[in-house]
Amino acid sequence: MPRKRSRTADQVRIGRSNSGLGLFATAPFKKGEFVAQYWGRKVSDEEADRIDNKYLFELNDRWTIDGSNRRNIARYINHSCRPNGKIDISGGKIIIRAKRKIQAGEEITYNYGRNYFTAFIKPVGCRCAACKQAKKSARAQRTRSKKR
Repeated sequence: MPRKRSRTADQVRIGRSNSGLGLFATAPFKKGEFVAQYWGRKVSDEEADRIDNKYLFELNDRWTIDGSNRRNIARYINHSCRPNGKIDISGGKIIIRAKRKIQAGEEITYNYGRNYFTAFIKPVGCRCAACKQAKKSARAQRTRSKKR
């Protein structure tokens, strides 16, 4: 029997974003609405330290989810310093919900947290929409200052 697609699978698509591939809404999400579940193999933190991929999501101080399976659509959700999604961890499940209303066509994002940001994003520079806009504004301000 074919596996049923979730309602969410019809509300999102994987596409190009500033950070590579991203997850985009194809229909609006209301604030608090379920967007996706981050799932995969549950591994101990010791095993997670030996795994070489960027799709590891720490559940707690003992367990991590290896979300590298490509059917895990939540793995395509990128970081943002001003996200529209939020994480709820309960009962060993990682749920992404809409932090605010998300419009069709909008990229779905959540904040990856300070530790991930410091280790992986900060060294290369954040490419989220909020940071790109801030950098653009700063460049415009410098340009205006030089003209005076």
